[in-house]
Amino acid sequence: MSKRIVMGIQKGGCGKSTTAGVLAHLLARDGYKVLAVDLDSQGNLTELLSQQPSNEFVEHSVLEAMQYKDPESYIVNLSGNIDLLAANNFLATFPRWLYTGVSYTDEKIPYRGNPSLLLNEVLKQVDETYDYIVMDTPPSLSEQTTNALCASDYVVVMYECSNWCYSAIPNFLDSVEAADRVTPHDLKIAGILRTMNDVRRNDAKAFNEMIAEDYPDLVFPTIITRRAPTGRLALYGFEENPELKNALEQYESFYEELMQRVQQSG
Repeated sequence: MSKRIVMGIQKGGCGKSTTAGVLAHLLARDGYKVLAVDLDSQGNLTELLSQQPSNEFVEHSVLEAMQYKDPESYIVNLSGNIDLLAANNFLATFPRWLYTGVSYTDEKIPYRGNPSLLLNEVLKQVDETYDYIVMDTPPSLSEQTTNALCASDYVVVMYECSNWCYSAIPNFLDSVEAADRVTPHDLKIAGILRTMNDVRRNDAKAFNEMIAEDYPDLVFPTIITRRAPTGRLALYGFEENPELKNALEQYESFYEELMQRVQQSG
């Protein structure tokens, strides 16, 4: 059975897509079979891993996999141990389809069931194919986010060191708690990852310290700082990237911390 890990927070610019992509890459590098699931209609994880425009995956995406409850027909093998359920702009129509049964092509595909558990139903079909399923979510408390939480075992809460993200954390933790009451999984918070840290700013340092004081048992010791090679991952990807070692260096310690927490919790 796969272990499922989701990156989440209802705010943009917190490093969800980059962290999901890096985690998928590191797991695959270490010999694990990984499915990356992009649940954000912006398609950033899709583009990061595939190095193709997300709209290249129209009619071949996670949206169709959920609508037809058929993940295997829409999973794309990227390289080595990484497969992808891609996202594109049409994923924004997911809530409309979920509640009306009308797809973005005007096809009628009614869904009957708990709307929060659809993704879990879909991923159960490939559970034994993968060691890990890594999910990226949109910057909102949307149907995609709820489905991702209810389909996961572990949540990495993304925290950009700013006031707005600081105020978003309690609401997101409430959403995780609500999802845990619905999901058949034993949903756990793997930890809070502090990202996008600007070492030149005193306020960033203060917000990092505040979240550590509020949630001392949850924050990862690693703090991801703003680095040009990491920012250019979206441009160069993970293949033939001359900066890859520098781009991933600070994520290696987070990866070790996360794997230790996941393994300890069973």
